This record gives sequence, structure tokens and C-alpha cells, in this order.
Amino acid sequence: MTLHRPWTAAGSPTLVDITPEDAGWSWTGLRVLALAPGAPTTVRTGESEAFVLPLAGRAMTAEVSWEGGSERFVLDGRPSVFAAVTDFLYVGRDSVVELRSDDGAEVAVPASRCAGRRPPAYGAAEDVPVEVRGAGNATRQVTNFGIPGVWDHAEKLICCELITPDGNWSSYPPHKHDASEPCPVVNEEIYYYRIAGPDQVTPSRDGFGYHRTYTGPEHRAAGLDPLDELVEVRDHDVVLVPHGYHGPCIAAPGYPMYYLNVMAGPADDRVLAFCDDPGHAWVRDGWADTPLDPRCPVTSAAGRCDGLVDGPRERQTR
Repeated sequence: MTLHRPWTAAGSPTLVDITPEDAGWSWTGLRVLALAPGAPTTVRTGESEAFVLPLAGRAMTAEVSWEGGSERFVLDGRPSVFAAVTDFLYVGRDSVVELRSDDGAEVAVPASRCAGRRPPAYGAAEDVPVEVRGAGNATRQVTNFGIPGVWDHAEKLICCELITPDGNWSSYPPHKHDASEPCPVVNEEIYYYRIAGPDQVTPSRDGFGYHRTYTGPEHRAAGLDPLDELVEVRDHDVVLVPHGYHGPCIAAPGYPMYYLNVMAGPADDRVLAFCDDPGHAWVRDGWADTPLDPRCPVTSAAGRCDGLVDGPRERQTR
């Protein structure tokens, strides 16, 4: 399995296309699509449930057809993932979604195989909890739009977004959610990266960061393949995490880092749980006495918290 998938789809309307078969596992997938201005793009969910998550662009419409009928939704979107928290849409398996944006847009469609069929449902940006996690140079923003307890209209799929200010570390201490002891849950995970350029808002391939994935003796005892990777990631790159400790994710100075986490696994219940690498878990103990990085939170539903991008966002009529 190749864990790092550097972006190679320049000029294609399908920027990222990861299926469970392509990843070499059972549950999770991700498509990232560029919508041409005014032109429809059709997404068929097949045997998976999915989110429609605007990454860039405004006033996207989604016409969803499923076994219970059809419905039209308007997603207001955002200028970039570094500009605001966005609204989103859940669509169930065996659905057909026609997406359209008058001005063009980029949209992520994270997905997980599932058994049941659920109707579409809209999630408002204003209802998405924004969490500041860590401390010091491990401070980061976690946007919990699609996690259990926040969004329960899903069978398997778990998603959240993270923004790491430039120079900071996230996914730290390194953690795992796999079949090795003593983890209570198994989840496959996709990291989809966006890296901001010098203006701190517009994604650019000029910037970079790093992602670490590795295993320990407990993974060998569980019969899991050894992993030991430290990779440079750039805008639109994907890293697959089938098992093992993952983290840190490091944002290079000058280049803020965003990633979309997509998770799912075999358990009947959606569970967002993990185990820290015991060699580094002690780091958390010092956070109570360490100031937060004042750059977090970076965004809200109204826009940038530092005013770098004009706000508030204009809500569209539904």
C-alpha cells in the first residue's frame, strides 16, 4: 500500500479520487471535484453515504434524488478552507446528486460504505462546533462538523476539519485507532491536505508540511504490517492511515496547514476514539499550564477571526 498520494490531477475536474479498492481497505473514500462555472456535475453515492463539503466557492446548489424523492439544497460555501467554517450536506447511499455553481467551486465528497439508506440532511455552518485543541506550538483548530454527538445522521462516516497555524504541530501526541492493544475502536483514516500560501488564505502548492505514520511492537503482535513514513505534503495531497500511530502533522513556518479527516470502520457504532503513543502521551500533561496560541481559533461561520478576510458571510436564500 502506498500511503502518500501526491496530487497529480492538475487540469482535471476530479482533483482527488480515492475509493476503498484503491486504498486497499474496506470503508472510506474521498473525491474532490472542481465544478466548472454553470455546468452540472453528477455524483452517484452507490453503496456509500457521503458529505458534500464546499472547499472554495459560493452559492452551490445540490439536487439530491434518492428512493424517498428529490430535494434541492443551497450551500453558501466559503472563499477557501482558511477563510470560514462552511455549511455542508449529508447524502445517503444510492443517491444521485447534481452539483452546480454559477461561479465555479471546489467541493470535497468524503464517503464511507454503509448498509442503510438515509435521506439527505443539511448542516448549517453556524451549528458547527469549533474546538481549540492542544497548547503552545501544538495549538490547532478542530472543526467538528461530522463527528458522533454533533452529527448523528450517519451510519459509519466520521469527518472533521483541522487548521494548524504556520509553524505549529497537530495530531500530536501521535495516536492510533486500530486493532492493536489497547485501542477500543478500529477506524481507517484519510488525511486530505490544503496548504495556504503567503497570504495565509489562498491554497498554494508552494507551501508544504510534514506527516508522520509509524507502528510499534504492539502492531507486530497484532499481525499488522510495519509502517515507518515521514512524508512532505503539499496542497491537495492525500495520506492514507490504515493503522499505526499518526502524527505529528507539522505546518512549515509561513504556511498554514488544513486537513480534512475522513474515518470509518467495522464497528456497528460510530466511535471517535484513539490511543496516544505511550512514549509521548506525557506531553498532554503540560498543556494545562501552557498558553494557547492566540491565532486559534482561525475561523468561524462568520469568517476569519483575525479579520484577514472580509466578513460576515452573506447567507443565501434557501
